[in-house]
Amino acid sequence: MRTLPAPKLVELVAAIMKGGGSHPAEAKTIARRLVDSNLVGHDSHGVLRVAKYLEWVRAGWLKPNTAPTTVFDSDTIAIVDGNRGFGQVTGEYATSLGIEKAANKGIAMIGLRNCGHLGRLGDWADMAAAAGQVSLHFLNTSGAQRVAPFGGSDRRLSTNPMAIGMPLAGGESVILDITTSTVAEGKLMVALNKGEQVPAGWIVDRDGRPTTDPKDFYDGGALLTIGAHKGSGLSMLTDLLAGAVTTGRSSDPEDTVLRNNMLSIFIAPAVYDRTGGVLAEATRFVEYVKASPPSTPGEPVLAPGEVERRNRAARQAGGVPLDDKTWADLVAAAASVGIEASKVDAIVA
Repeated sequence: MRTLPAPKLVELVAAIMKGGGSHPAEAKTIARRLVDSNLVGHDSHGVLRVAKYLEWVRAGWLKPNTAPTTVFDSDTIAIVDGNRGFGQVTGEYATSLGIEKAANKGIAMIGLRNCGHLGRLGDWADMAAAAGQVSLHFLNTSGAQRVAPFGGSDRRLSTNPMAIGMPLAGGESVILDITTSTVAEGKLMVALNKGEQVPAGWIVDRDGRPTTDPKDFYDGGALLTIGAHKGSGLSMLTDLLAGAVTTGRSSDPEDTVLRNNMLSIFIAPAVYDRTGGVLAEATRFVEYVKASPPSTPGEPVLAPGEVERRNRAARQAGGVPLDDKTWADLVAAAASVGIEASKVDAIVA
């Protein structure tokens, strides 16, 4: 295990992405978003993605320095085509557009289609909450089936995450960021890198049999959905909202390119609630729920997003931990774009 200060890790990842063809500003945005995922404890969406991003660039699935285009626009709705540009950049653009429209009209819907990997979905709920807005986000990956539907045994759905953000009076927010699969696929990658097994109930092998070996997933197995039939239904609707409603594609085995589609809805309470009653009521409710006596002494009820804030504070102070495989992959990714190991060491020193 190696631990690095977040700014140094951002500098290294930015250098690698620049070497992979991204302009400096784009490289910095990608690096900042990936490292931020590590900071909040979502290592599955952090810097372990760097080598895969370079692979997708070489395959033509990701197109560096490619701007999104707006294909439909109104006061409250926009459909944005990401043109397979990097999701960290396109996601910021689409979210900023939604925030701007909602601030004017009270509500907005942004459909983002044909986009590179958008990273941690909670990023976009965080952005909206920081602007005082409620937001809902539904995402699919049209060309990457990973999940078996309830009652099925093979891959038919993507991991289909969803995020909901609610600002509170006083500056904090409640951010729910979950996959409708048992876990994000990246968590299997983390376990594989560490040589660990995964909990029972996460995955099945290629024959539909329960397993705890992450290798079985990568050999043709599948993730399972949360909550049995309930999670399966939620996954299907997320896939439809993200894929069909955005004019993108729902999970489709004929789509050979891995691309994200995201439907986002933004609500600006300040447009209709001039006294701040919405955020005050949200704060009251969250505090009421958190005041429930802990079932385990010393472990109080937490609101969604609190674990991430605690992780951020700890890792900003103590550094970002990277397992040996993730570090080796970063060094190899750097070498693949002409950055020698000695230069890597100099950057993170």
